Amino acid sequence: MLLEALTLQLGYNAALVAAGAALLGIAAGVTGTFLFLRKRALVSDAISHATLPGVGLAFLVMVALGLDGRWLPGLLAGSALSAFVGLLLVQWLTGRTRLSEDAAIGAVLSVFFGAGIVLLTVIQTLGAGRAAGLEDFLLGATAGMLWSDALTIALGGLLVLLAVGALHRPMLLTAFDPEYARSIGIDIRRADLAMMALVLAVTVIGLKIVGLVLIVALLVIPPVTARFWTDRAGHVALIAGGAGGLSGYLGAALSATAPALPTGPIIVLVAFALFALSLLLAPGRGVLAAAVRHRRFRDRVHLRQGLLAIAQGQAIHEPLTLRLLRRAGLIRADGVPTQAGRARAARALRDEARWRMARRMAAHDDTLSPHDGLEEIESVLTPDQIAEIDRRLGPPQALPA
Repeated sequence: MLLEALTLQLGYNAALVAAGAALLGIAAGVTGTFLFLRKRALVSDAISHATLPGVGLAFLVMVALGLDGRWLPGLLAGSALSAFVGLLLVQWLTGRTRLSEDAAIGAVLSVFFGAGIVLLTVIQTLGAGRAAGLEDFLLGATAGMLWSDALTIALGGLLVLLAVGALHRPMLLTAFDPEYARSIGIDIRRADLAMMALVLAVTVIGLKIVGLVLIVALLVIPPVTARFWTDRAGHVALIAGGAGGLSGYLGAALSATAPALPTGPIIVLVAFALFALSLLLAPGRGVLAAAVRHRRFRDRVHLRQGLLAIAQGQAIHEPLTLRLLRRAGLIRADGVPTQAGRARAARALRDEARWRMARRMAAHDDTLSPHDGLEEIESVLTPDQIAEIDRRLGPPQALPA
């Protein structure tokens, strides 16, 4: 059944839900990148929690008008309006009071979420308008989703992606370097508003699939995952979109095989799995790559210290240093240096003196600061610079017999 779900063979509706979740994930990942780079990820939390009162109020209004209270476009419109009010309230509190943005976000999301829970409780007690299922907006659920609902979500995700494609340059510049963006004529305020509008749209569209509690995870986790793989802002957005889309697709497919489980947590768990893999395996910032770099650096330090000890006729007692020297064929089993070891030791001693002189000569220059002094100095300085250093140092020091 899992293979059928992954290959979109569980029916047209399930396939459409998976496609919609994938589009939502791509839109959330790309949009969340701008928030992540702008260091405003918590705003998405306020927006998501502020949608709940809108869901309840929209339900009551549609029931009062004689409509189906669970009509998804109406519920999404109500949640969007409520989230917009919450966003305006956060901005007002931040701009007109002494509250910091995180304090304003905490106040707004807690009040709006509490109001939404009260409204849902009241709706359940009224027993009118097919209220069952509104709680699915908390954690998301695709079981029993209508074809029209799935189509609405898929089209919404596609529209958000098109909007991101049209607005990505000013938003990316604003998120990455606001001062530069302002200097080239980009209106920072409008770019921020566009960013918030897209976050609001993603939040509203994702209510049915991911739920308002966890949509923030789909906005934050993919960009964080992408950041492990690249330093370029544009590439972060692309990778985040891919990670978000894959999370949405796999999560929706897995959810189709277990209709009793809420969809949102499954999607978020898939996103976290991608994050964990990136944390471990990313070549630049991954834990394993960092461990390998640390081990290589440690070995280089021990090897250099061992060579300097040989050059100065000192005894070596560190087991790791001895093991590295033996492995490189620089000392024999009894610890006596080989001819190759003595030659390497002489070069290491000369390099150490060269590095000291080079740093003394460049005391007011930062060109040597990125270098740890363990690499060969010929790979850093020009032949003329090395010749000048050698002239100041004099002839190489002879090794003890």
